[in-house]
Amino acid sequence: MAINLTKGQRIDVGLQQAGIGLGWNPNTQSSSQPYDLDASAFLLGENGKLVSSDFFVFYNQPASPDGAVRSSGDNTDGEGEGDDETLTANLSLVDSRVSEIIVVVTIHDAETRRQNFGQVRNAFIRIYDQVTGQEICKYELDEDFSTESAVEFGRLYRRGGAWKFEAIGRGHNGGLEGLLNQYS
Repeated sequence: MAINLTKGQRIDVGLQQAGIGLGWNPNTQSSSQPYDLDASAFLLGENGKLVSSDFFVFYNQPASPDGAVRSSGDNTDGEGEGDDETLTANLSLVDSRVSEIIVVVTIHDAETRRQNFGQVRNAFIRIYDQVTGQEICKYELDEDFSTESAVEFGRLYRRGGAWKFEAIGRGHNGGLEGLLNQYS
């Protein structure tokens, strides 16, 4: 049975082939423009910065150079039930210089479209076993990010040779560019 996490809660992942499913439902009555949310991953070293620019996984760079983290691609509308975008992580292949993987969701062109996460409902991140499909944990964002255009959903991190997951739920302004500036 999957664990429902609260903000700040941490668990042992306990697997090597992790699927990271992210989902959301935009409130289409809040904007006349379509919503395009994007899942990305920042693979960081001990210094809290990208190991190199190649260790940023997103729709235009769908895999890390070690092949460990991959993106399912860009879902441009968030329609339907379940995961809208997925990242996969073969934790046994992650470059030894990487100490954590930050998983974020950003709103594409948020400033121009006047969109923010306060207009997004039912947002979640879940970690599941890629081999069996069994869900390990899920974190549902229940905060109102009424001005933020980016949210750190969670992070996978190494401790004592094992991978753990922490539910973060931290909003940011500046979208993907703001996060790139923070982690570069």
